[in-house]
Amino acid sequence: MIDLKFPDGSVRQYPEGSSGRDVAAAISKSLEKRTLLVRLDGELIDFDRPLWSGAVEFVDRSDPDALDTIRHDTAHVLAEAVQELFPGTQVTIGPNVEDGFYYDFARDEPFSTDDFAAIEKKMREIVDRDEKIVREEWDRDVAIAHFEEIGESYKAQIIRDIPADQQISVYRQGAWKDLCRGPHLPSTKHVGKAFKLTKLAGAYWRGDQNNAQLQRIYGTAWASEEDLAAYLKRVEEAEKRDHRKVGKAMDLFHIQEEGKGMVFWHPKGWTLYRALEAYMRRMTEAGGYVEVKTPQILDRSLWEKSGHWEKFGHAMFVCETDEGESLAVKPMNCPGHVQIFNVGQKSYRELPLRMGEFGSCHRFEPSGGLHGIMRVRAFTQDDGHIFCRDDQIESETTTFVKLLYQVYEDLGVELHSVKLALRPELRAGTDEVWDIAEQKLERAAIAAGMTVEMLPGEGAFYGPKLEFHLKDAIGRTWQCGTLQLDFVLPERLDAEYVGEDGQKHRPVMLHRAILGTFERFLGILIENYGGAFPLWLSPVQAVVATITSDADGFADEVAAKFKAAGLRVETDLRNEKVGYKIREHSLAKVPVIAVVGRKEAEEGKVAIRRLGSQEQTVVTVEEAITMLTAEATPPDLRR
Repeated sequence: MIDLKFPDGSVRQYPEGSSGRDVAAAISKSLEKRTLLVRLDGELIDFDRPLWSGAVEFVDRSDPDALDTIRHDTAHVLAEAVQELFPGTQVTIGPNVEDGFYYDFARDEPFSTDDFAAIEKKMREIVDRDEKIVREEWDRDVAIAHFEEIGESYKAQIIRDIPADQQISVYRQGAWKDLCRGPHLPSTKHVGKAFKLTKLAGAYWRGDQNNAQLQRIYGTAWASEEDLAAYLKRVEEAEKRDHRKVGKAMDLFHIQEEGKGMVFWHPKGWTLYRALEAYMRRMTEAGGYVEVKTPQILDRSLWEKSGHWEKFGHAMFVCETDEGESLAVKPMNCPGHVQIFNVGQKSYRELPLRMGEFGSCHRFEPSGGLHGIMRVRAFTQDDGHIFCRDDQIESETTTFVKLLYQVYEDLGVELHSVKLALRPELRAGTDEVWDIAEQKLERAAIAAGMTVEMLPGEGAFYGPKLEFHLKDAIGRTWQCGTLQLDFVLPERLDAEYVGEDGQKHRPVMLHRAILGTFERFLGILIENYGGAFPLWLSPVQAVVATITSDADGFADEVAAKFKAAGLRVETDLRNEKVGYKIREHSLAKVPVIAVVGRKEAEEGKVAIRRLGSQEQTVVTVEEAITMLTAEATPPDLRR
């Protein structure tokens, strides 16, 4: 007999070999009908797999774990459909990715997105066939021989590389079969039809460019048609808001082949950048930070001492001089800040010392991973390091979190979640130091009123970190802000302060950022607002546009008064119809168009038209200035 503990705390016995389906059927037919998987002692297993003693839960379609399995099963249905339609195609691997899945295929002929309709039709047929999905455990040699025999050499290679102590499991899906760990749904009908193939890409076998070229088909799958429709709408909206597309339309920036991952900021883009930088400078100064500037290039010896050369050297740009020096362009600012801290003797009375820098950094990112200004090689961090005593960790964490919350509120983004990233496999410092650091950072997060989700293995190499994930206007989440607790770097770089006892002590170092990097955060803001920034951030806050050429002089006068009041303004005196001008500036996301003609010139007024509105308000120039300068005042200066 096996003992099963249920979510209500009750424990019941069932015969050895009972499956999840057997247990669910014994409880009720409705439970059996709606269950797709079983969670046993936290492990997800097939509904028809024999159970063992432990805590059991029944997983239906509404469970997030079910969605992961639906997506993986959809990948299997895709693979079966492709092999039915295109005999001779080999399947390789097909994992889940964010919002969907992909499957890599080996085929002599290229696929086309024109094939997607036929493949999706065949996938729906397989779902309708309600093919039973059954787990089988095979002998390793038998499995290799079988897949070699049916022409699946990639599967045979995967099996050869599986450690000897791991079981070989194969899932049958009707007559079709695939090597897989599982779990899977009971049959193909449970996959449903809320799926769509989305794109086609090239891929190398096992990600190695020296290996064979494969063809990757991506898709998305959801628990319901409504969820699929909502996702496709989000994708459509995201494409409209794509920062690369909006950035080009607004003439903000560009990136070219000769500077991969390096941003060329155009005048309007640099105006946006400087508006954000000025705001962040005021906020950090008000938060008690002193701003510093550290060198771009430092000797290899410092990076070796800090540990970056060993742990991060693969991502650093290095140069050798004729004098035999080995130098590296800084990938981060922290070692430089420790050097400033180390100049002169520091007392416990001077702590916490909050040091900030808008530090320009460079890291080598593979060209395939670069993405607009979201993922670049040259970037500027809103970096800060807090040198404090051990007893100040909680109060400094609380102070930082308040600052971060206020910045996100001012910038119109919402904090979604906070995660505590724990020790990675590649790290500096002893396990004992990591134990202390993780405990203290978790306690500090709780003291600051946060609920955190644990992320094993995701910490920085010198300490655990809090990750602040924000949510944008269309529901996507982004990890931007961080707070990292570091006992390692002060030790490695010999940072000290004199304590109240007259003895020397190591400071605690809190690495923190709110935006993360200006480039990525600006990309997020562009997409969050779709380019329609609040007036205080907008690169061009107003355009004075004429209806007729005899209002040109008045337009120049209005623009001059707007500029004198601190507004970022342009004029449009072209010999074009005013409707054309309005449409063009609306596409460029100019928030305010002040239209002037002969009548407005005679009366000393402007017709104010807002982005996205057909209405206009006629006011005097002075009233327009009062109204617009109030809106254009950054939020921190309004408080």
